[in-house]
Amino acid sequence: MADKKKLFIIAGLVVFLDQITKVLILKALPIYHSIPVIPGFFSITHIHNAGGAFGFLADYSPSIRSIVFLFASSLAVGLIYYFYKNIPQTHSFLATGFALIFGGAIGNLIDRIRLSVVVDFLDFYIKNIHWPAFNIADSAITIGIFIFMFHLIFKKLPR
Repeated sequence: MADKKKLFIIAGLVVFLDQITKVLILKALPIYHSIPVIPGFFSITHIHNAGGAFGFLADYSPSIRSIVFLFASSLAVGLIYYFYKNIPQTHSFLATGFALIFGGAIGNLIDRIRLSVVVDFLDFYIKNIHWPAFNIADSAITIGIFIFMFHLIFKKLPR
């Protein structure tokens, strides 16, 4: 079984970095304001995402969104924890991926509970073509999913 200490270290670091960066953005940068970092490519932009990934369900009422996202996030956290604790110690890289997803899900769940929205601020673009803004939690989830997909595609999942 995967080491729970590793889960809490990795997930804890993700949650800490995610929440500290969001607090800094909330305090230092007004909503919809932007600081160019690499002109024409990357800015720190304060955005609130009321929906899910890519604004999914953003147009629904706040009460419907809250119910759906709090339920889905809680379910995801529970499932990821279940999968993590059943990963054999021989699959350390896969365990790392699940720990990243777990930490990212908790980071965004904290925002939904605390603010009813998720704070996003990493804004990549080329000219006027923008990738949807995201945050540290989203990055951890994405990296974790890529690690899981690697194991799935190359048939390296535990049996």
